[in-house]
Amino acid sequence: MTSPALEYPGDLLGFADDLAPAERAKLARLRAYLDENVRPVLVERWESGESLADFRRPLADLHLLDDPELLGANGRLRPLYRGFVTLELCRLDLAMSITYGGQVGMFRTLIHAGGSPEQIAAWDPSILDFSFTGCFALSEPDHGSDVAGGMSTTARRTEDGWVIDGAKRWIGNATISDNIVVVAREEGGDRVLAFVVPSGTPGVERSVIPHKGAARMVHNADIRLDGVVVPEERRLPRIESFRDINRAFRSLRADIAWSAAGMQLGAYAAAVEYAQRREQFGRPIAGFQLIQDKLVRIVANIAQTLALAVRTTTHPIDDDVSPSLIKLVAADRLRESVALAREIVGGNGVLLDHDVVRFFADAEAMYTFEGTREVNTLIVGRALTGHSAFVR
Repeated sequence: MTSPALEYPGDLLGFADDLAPAERAKLARLRAYLDENVRPVLVERWESGESLADFRRPLADLHLLDDPELLGANGRLRPLYRGFVTLELCRLDLAMSITYGGQVGMFRTLIHAGGSPEQIAAWDPSILDFSFTGCFALSEPDHGSDVAGGMSTTARRTEDGWVIDGAKRWIGNATISDNIVVVAREEGGDRVLAFVVPSGTPGVERSVIPHKGAARMVHNADIRLDGVVVPEERRLPRIESFRDINRAFRSLRADIAWSAAGMQLGAYAAAVEYAQRREQFGRPIAGFQLIQDKLVRIVANIAQTLALAVRTTTHPIDDDVSPSLIKLVAADRLRESVALAREIVGGNGVLLDHDVVRFFADAEAMYTFEGTREVNTLIVGRALTGHSAFVR
């Protein structure tokens, strides 16, 4: 059984029971830090759209990913534990996971998969302690799901290195990062290249996208690149195509399921706590059949999502189709669960004080990024039938 300090109400199938004692202890420390320091400020920061960047260094000090006691004989963390780190962060708030995980997950993974041994050795320690921060810039103002075939950002080779021109949009953590991994199409060639561009380089302009209704504490940004000069040593040499980018991120494909599971667990905890104390018609609404039906449906969705997360963690994905199915199912289950949680809390469910509306709103961001449901459906459909329905 899981440690009393690390209970997961809603995990009725006991996926968390497979965590090792040292892993449970570390996750308990993480939860305690989040509950004591971050949870009290969530309402005000969500409402104002203020970033959670100031919590990155304290989280790094917890040594979630580099504690020797957690490393196996191969010098690596167990994938199951890494998944539960993502789950724990999302159980609090999606923005906390993106603010922390975008650095040690996406940015670090891209450096390891695309960088030279010298680049990895020079940058990795500083990535883990957040003294060398970064983000990943792929999508563009006119190219989201079709960016692989329509990328407009270009990189031109010169005697001094490369000159990058173009624009990127929806780039998470861009304005709180010292470096931007910019993906660009080689001008006059067929390659797709990636560059670690210092954010203060002349010609780089970043602006936070305002008026968001989801993931409000994540500072997604528009980035303009106008004649940005980057030396060759800042290019990631093992990325020369979109196939290389997909290869780089295969190890992170399960994260979408872990994130969706964490958000559902957070919404469930808020909903069941409310149902136990809220009285109508002289008794707690937790005793009403309609409320219990909604709670059971949420728990069933959590079980399905966690099953996907654990399976893809213990059996790493080595294709480009399975991630689309995982994203499609996990996002569907998340969207239903947070809607049910919002219904349970009734009119109070639209108030930030009761938590569920944060998960409800943020689920819409999760539903769209990493590929819309429609695009993921077409990817899986093409694999099943051998016919592409992307174009007529």
